[in-house]
Amino acid sequence: MHIVELHQAEKRYREVHALQGLDLTLRPGEVLGLFGHNGAGKTTAIKLILGLIRPSAGTVRVFGHVPDGADARDRRRQIGFLQENVSFYDQLTGLEVLSYFARLKGVSRRHCLPTLEQVGLDHASGRRVKTYSKGMRQRLGLAQALLGEPKLLLLDEPTVGLDPIATRDFYQRLAQLKQQGCTIILCSHVLPGVEKYIDRALILGQGQLLAEGSLAQLRQQAALPLTLTLKGASYPLPAACADFVHRRSASDGIQLQVPLEHKMSCLRQLMTLPGLTDLELQPPSLEDLYSHFIHHQAVDRPHPMEECQ
Repeated sequence: MHIVELHQAEKRYREVHALQGLDLTLRPGEVLGLFGHNGAGKTTAIKLILGLIRPSAGTVRVFGHVPDGADARDRRRQIGFLQENVSFYDQLTGLEVLSYFARLKGVSRRHCLPTLEQVGLDHASGRRVKTYSKGMRQRLGLAQALLGEPKLLLLDEPTVGLDPIATRDFYQRLAQLKQQGCTIILCSHVLPGVEKYIDRALILGQGQLLAEGSLAQLRQQAALPLTLTLKGASYPLPAACADFVHRRSASDGIQLQVPLEHKMSCLRQLMTLPGLTDLELQPPSLEDLYSHFIHHQAVDRPHPMEECQ
């Protein structure tokens, strides 16, 4: 059974088309990166999955059922959600806040302290939230999302305010949840930090699906060049590679932007260069791919005057 299924899901707010014909399926234990600028439709998609709003057209299924149906309450106990800007009652302690959410979710309060320990807040469980830093509040928000061992976790900018160590620990926890079969939807603007933790990426722009697939699939779709950096190589470069030189530097070596279809032939010739001490290969990053698809949407979208003609 698919955990999440969207088929031609749309959402309109009067004249605003917030989401247009989105198809998406997620399997148990899959991590999806959901990306897009503000207003791209990410929050709308999350609200549809949570059952907070209904689609204007198409269908949405979570655990095989309509997410806002009459029997949705029990299934919502299997869902964890962390919004971007968390807010709690400042006069309550961290443990009291989590106990409150445990009661709302129907989870035993005995899970609260272990959950706080998972996010590194056990030492501050008795302190009032008003004394928490931004990063600590974010950890408390993550703790409430993790209550009850959810089978579906939706996280919107979960690492905001976290230091590098806490961010590393957070992603290690996600990896554990994935191994346990938890399905995760992760929204973030910090693309370099997300890249190695997701199975697939879905890029939205102005309510439309721009690209979807694994990083390898997106690289094939985008057909962006591979960056090769050579050090210690003697001149001249082979004729088949010379046209791809992007930059030369005495300290950083020679950088080439090689189209994917020329990768192997160019590599074979470069490896024979006398004096070559290092050859670094860098495929297009998630950030490169995101910029590519967003840019192409901006280029392809007609000018407002053209739409009127």
